[in-house]
Amino acid sequence: MCGIIGVIDKRRQCMDGSKIRESLALMNERGNGEGAGYAAYGIYPEYKDAYALHVFFDNVRENKPALVKELEEWGRIVHDEPIPIYEAGIKKVHTPWRFFFKPDISRAQEPHTTADDIVMRLVMRVNTAHKGSLIFSSGKNMGVFKASGWPEQVANLYRIQDYEGYLWLAHNRYPTNTAGWWGGAHPFNLLDWSVVHNGEITSYGTNQRYIESYGYECTMFTDTEVVAYLIDLLVRKHGLSEKLAMRALAPPFWDEIDAMPAKEQELNRALRLTYGPALMNGPFAICVATSDTLLGFTDRIKLRPLVAGEHEDRLYISSEEAAIRRIVPEIGEVSMPKAGEPVIGRVVA
Repeated sequence: MCGIIGVIDKRRQCMDGSKIRESLALMNERGNGEGAGYAAYGIYPEYKDAYALHVFFDNVRENKPALVKELEEWGRIVHDEPIPIYEAGIKKVHTPWRFFFKPDISRAQEPHTTADDIVMRLVMRVNTAHKGSLIFSSGKNMGVFKASGWPEQVANLYRIQDYEGYLWLAHNRYPTNTAGWWGGAHPFNLLDWSVVHNGEITSYGTNQRYIESYGYECTMFTDTEVVAYLIDLLVRKHGLSEKLAMRALAPPFWDEIDAMPAKEQELNRALRLTYGPALMNGPFAICVATSDTLLGFTDRIKLRPLVAGEHEDRLYISSEEAAIRRIVPEIGEVSMPKAGEPVIGRVVA
């Protein structure tokens, strides 16, 4: 039922959030007012070298000091401030805050630790051990903005039209198996990875146990969170290309692999055998973004819709063609990718 929309400008030309807001609102029948959110890339050029940590505090006065202490143990806070919010008809449950943070690798005791590793571990530690604080966005020069509400309400809460980015993701949630709450709204993010998802990951238990064996912790009570962590593991940690990672998450069936040419068969067999616990079952359409890439893919028999189209330097991916045409009415052909086959757009400049 959920509605998803993503757009990337391959030349990094920024667009404000007004059109993505309209596009997401067009799919209101795919939501129920229990969650919506936006992710935008390129919005913090003045702090582009720092990690932008977006945090929900239950109580700023009580919860912030412990988080500041934790961050200062691992690096330097360049700047912090409340994320501006406005009257939008949404009950304020949390206070959104942002920290611009630079980790200090010299403080890590394990060899070969990177800045990304430090931030990943901080996110996991804070979200499991710091009651009243939730880091829900942790990439560079990007941010996630989400809450429980309709797309227009969440956009108005953060004044999404005031942000300008070259890549946008947005999601209108219809929660089925979990309660609607601010942290459970999409997009889900870790470092530069952001994910929106329509459908259900029925293999969530297996996927969760697998990803937690690598030090990730699922704390947001929804199956989509595990997708962001799986992609981070496969691409950043294990070095797979985005296309191979998608193939590992939504691989061909064994009989399809058996019919492939020998070299292709060998690769796909290796992926299935190596990443069996990462394989995702269930009906789903997923859109993934990182700092220079937007991609979309579906489950292996395409039980959830996904369409894509290009116009000039921009790739659009969505649940519905109408949502794309709300942004760019003059777009030409809008196609439906095959089941399990990713659609990928990359920055070229």
